[in-house]
Amino acid sequence: MKKKLLSLFSGCGGMDLGFEGGFKVFKDSVNNNIHPEWSIENDGEKVLLAETIFENVFANDILESARAAWVPYFQKRNKAPETFHIESIVNLVKLYNQGEFQFPEGIDIVTGGFPCQDFSVAGKRKGFNSHRSHLGCYHGENDNPTTENRGLLYIWMKEVIEITKPKVFIAENVKGLASLGNVKDIIEDDFRSIDKDGYLVIPPKVLNSADFGVPQNRERIFFIGFNKKLLKKEALKALSSDPTNRDYNPYPFITHCRKEAANLSLFDDTRLKPYVTLRNIFKDLKEPSDEIYDLSQMLYSKARYYGKKQQGNVEIKLDNVGPTIRSEHHGNIEFRRLSIENGGVILDEINKGLIERRLTVRECARIQTFPDDYEFIRKGDRNDPYNISASAAYKIIGNAVPPFFAYNIAKRLEEIWDRLFID
Repeated sequence: MKKKLLSLFSGCGGMDLGFEGGFKVFKDSVNNNIHPEWSIENDGEKVLLAETIFENVFANDILESARAAWVPYFQKRNKAPETFHIESIVNLVKLYNQGEFQFPEGIDIVTGGFPCQDFSVAGKRKGFNSHRSHLGCYHGENDNPTTENRGLLYIWMKEVIEITKPKVFIAENVKGLASLGNVKDIIEDDFRSIDKDGYLVIPPKVLNSADFGVPQNRERIFFIGFNKKLLKKEALKALSSDPTNRDYNPYPFITHCRKEAANLSLFDDTRLKPYVTLRNIFKDLKEPSDEIYDLSQMLYSKARYYGKKQQGNVEIKLDNVGPTIRSEHHGNIEFRRLSIENGGVILDEINKGLIERRLTVRECARIQTFPDDYEFIRKGDRNDPYNISASAAYKIIGNAVPPFFAYNIAKRLEEIWDRLFID
């Protein structure tokens, strides 16, 4: 029987897809030395991942573009459009408290990447005092932020956990949160207070997606909490005394590392594979043109080169992992290649006459490990209401948890599930 997953701040579905599995990734992303059972079908350069024990039964976000990407893709996975709720978590909790809305029953796991803009080192770092509302609207610098501001939406995730009482919850945010005063400790303590100290929250951990087969340098902090009443006694005892215990530790173990580290056996596990490079995942992509069927590969930002000091105005390194795909658009999207005049070094492509351009929408999606049948550019009509522009596509892709990153976490939980919980 599948374990029911309730997803909050779902975006276009990176965490949701990763937790269900059953999608294709590049072969180099899967370390068969460690996880040979993950790949169930080999298709040339790609493999089909095995499904997990988890099934998404509820998703939510405030962005129409997120819903426009999520619904068509997950309909192909037999999900009803009504599974996705285009509403603020604040409003959903209020409606629940008024008896006008019900969350699904029997939830096993709650996941959520609560908004990160107020904690990111790339932003103004307002933290808990964000001047944006739960709907993203600007309040003004002089207004006093309320508990409904964007920086406190994790509190509303906490409310949903108290309502649904899952066996486990996973919250995700940017690494910068950990360096913003005592924010990390406050959030950790707030999660511990769910149901009056009803959840065992293990120490948060920063993970880099590149260490798990994602071709991207993307560091994120994770908070994981277990329902004490539903943990087996031995699991509760082990996690309380030593959260790093390998038999119960829910954080996945790394599968990839830098090539030089792998060659020199600098890690205890000599079965690690080298990082997945951009050259590997881009080599079969054609240059954008009107002859390409995939709209996501046809479109890319036409923003000019603004100089090295501007964020995003650098050329990717084909023989390395990609940069962190941000929730940005146009002038902040990295360059697939620069001209020689602007410092470009991918000479074999420049000498072929290939033009200076930024990463396409599809290239960003591949860096995030979304499969190619995930549509990020959609031109809706009377019969298809789902429309996504290139700017919106860049934003929802950058906001997402890389699906294969989430898959690593899901498979680790699956591995220890029966060890952790009472039936």
